[in-house]
Amino acid sequence: MTEPSTTTTTAIAATPEGSTPPGAVPTELRPLRVRILSSLGFAAIAVVGVLIVLYAWQLPPFSSAVETTENALVRGQVTIIGPQLSGYVFEVPVQDFQYVKAGDLLVRLDDRIYKQRLDQALAQLAVQKAALANVVQQRNSAEATIKLRQAALADSQAQSRKSTADLRRNEELISDGSVSKRELDVTRAANAQTIAAVAQAQANLEIAQQDLQTVIVNRGSLEAAVASADAAVELARIDLSNTRITAPRDGQLGQIGVRLGAYVNSGAQLMALVPPQLWVIANMKETQMDNVQVGQPVTFTVDALNHRKFHGTVQHISPATGSEFSLLQADNATGNFVKIAQRVPVRITVDPDQAESERLRPGLSVVVSIDTAGRLKNSPP
Repeated sequence: MTEPSTTTTTAIAATPEGSTPPGAVPTELRPLRVRILSSLGFAAIAVVGVLIVLYAWQLPPFSSAVETTENALVRGQVTIIGPQLSGYVFEVPVQDFQYVKAGDLLVRLDDRIYKQRLDQALAQLAVQKAALANVVQQRNSAEATIKLRQAALADSQAQSRKSTADLRRNEELISDGSVSKRELDVTRAANAQTIAAVAQAQANLEIAQQDLQTVIVNRGSLEAAVASADAAVELARIDLSNTRITAPRDGQLGQIGVRLGAYVNSGAQLMALVPPQLWVIANMKETQMDNVQVGQPVTFTVDALNHRKFHGTVQHISPATGSEFSLLQADNATGNFVKIAQRVPVRITVDPDQAESERLRPGLSVVVSIDTAGRLKNSPP
């Protein structure tokens, strides 16, 4: 029982001191191996980290043809509804977030004042039309007077010619005593009267003609007055119709900001109307715009709909960066310059007939992905 133990002890004791057992790593090589393994581990970790960064930033060799941005929102033509005139609110037949059709009544103002203004304008129009009709009658009378004065002038001229002929004949007959000097004087006086009568008839005709011109001028003025009164009637009718505020198009109302009996001023914001036509505006970095083109396919997810995916198409690309449309533009000619990637707005249409697309709302945040390698829509394959 003790022989194997003695043999083992003898074998160990037989190993020279300071020598390495067969198959064991020398003591002086162990630190070197640890350092090599550690360096390889750190290098592997560094490579993995670099690859992760390259993949996260979509840099080569992980660059993708899909350009993505989270700086995107759903947009729509939100119409602000307001009155064109002032007055007290008489009726509000709609409620918050109600769907309406074009022409539906939204708000009605108190129209009593505007009805009276329309009646007043109609009365003024009637007065001007009566005055115009009177002028027409005056013109007819003036034209008749001219004809009468023309006839009187013709009669006076005929009398003058006869009187002149009588005077010449009497002047010839007075030499042989056939006509007395008294008769010649009477003829001369009669001739002078006929000449004066012609002058008077001519003056009366000119006066009648001037009266006609005055009537014509007055008629033009009254015709303008009638047109002005007619325009006032139309304006009064427009104001009366504007007391009824109707929906300009189909859509869904926002919150109603007006209540029954409230006084509203012209241009006040009463409510908003959102039509069903929506689109997406994606603000892409300028470094992403190299391959973006109109017609490229787009996918976008909506945060509010549990990141549901929708499809669309690039419709338009902004003619300038967003900063160019800012009211307060940066002046890089002064001070220190810090280069910042500019954003280019891209308009994206939403493809029709998509499930739950009616749940999209203006202002919702979306994540847009543009496939720059995809075939342009509406283009031949």
